[in-house]
Amino acid sequence: MAELKKIATRDSYGNALAELGKEHEDLIVFDADLSGATKTSVFKKAFPDRHINCGIAEGNMLAVAAGAAAMGLVPFASTFAMFAAGRAFEQVRNSIGYPHLNVKIGATHGGISVGEDGASHQCCEDFATMRSIPGMVVMCPSDDVEARAAVKAAYEYKGPVYLRFGRLAVPVFHEEGMKFEIGRGEVLHDGKDVAIIATGLMTYEALEAAKALEEKGISARVINLCTIKPLDAPLVLQAAQECGKVITCEEHSIIGGLGEAVCALLSENLPTPVRRIGVNDEFGHSGPAVPLLKQFGLCAEHIVEVAEDFCK
Repeated sequence: MAELKKIATRDSYGNALAELGKEHEDLIVFDADLSGATKTSVFKKAFPDRHINCGIAEGNMLAVAAGAAAMGLVPFASTFAMFAAGRAFEQVRNSIGYPHLNVKIGATHGGISVGEDGASHQCCEDFATMRSIPGMVVMCPSDDVEARAAVKAAYEYKGPVYLRFGRLAVPVFHEEGMKFEIGRGEVLHDGKDVAIIATGLMTYEALEAAKALEEKGISARVINLCTIKPLDAPLVLQAAQECGKVITCEEHSIIGGLGEAVCALLSENLPTPVRRIGVNDEFGHSGPAVPLLKQFGLCAEHIVEVAEDFCK
């Protein structure tokens, strides 16, 4: 089998904006002096009059985006996840979330896979902070195809959306034209012994883990949840009921992210044993992305180890 093509979802974001810009004149893009890194430079090249660099002033950028949304435009405000969900949290909460304005936040460089940028930029808390804002949709696509579909869906959705994209090039495993809907997950690999629920770049790792587990006699169901909020409750509950064990996988702290969202749902509706794979209440550090992910257990090999122990 040919090796899968790899594309960073931040590239997918820039390309999707440029494509949407051709169809929708009300789409405008704001950036905080990082258009080369966030890839909104692709949109800027195509539509220079609809791209605004707000400088290194993320809070101001989000407030300006709120004003644009109040005027009927559809702004995509872009910067690194650490700045969008961290530095500008107050503006996101009070200026966008509270009035429920139609602002889309394109947050790139999320998670440990930022690599050499180090702990200060490896944002592993953004799911938690954005999930805490009432009415905020939170998405983290797993590959290029899903990322472009998520951007399109975000444009069509009326209300605030937080989209997290990555710096690291990841395998493209979805087929073009995939059906995408905010709040709906998908079963990528069926199984009955354990359900592995993943988001972002951990979805492909979960798929690889499922293949390895098959060779060990363990049948794993892999579920991809691009939308972390709202959660696809029926799909998660069905998997928990039919498999009896759940593993969650995310490039985020185990505090406040996908794992806690799944645990909260199950504890109230169908108590089920859960193992959470993520960043274990610690900061990252500088280093090449792939070795860092393995060091933090964000890889197929670690998922296999956890599943084997869980299914004993």
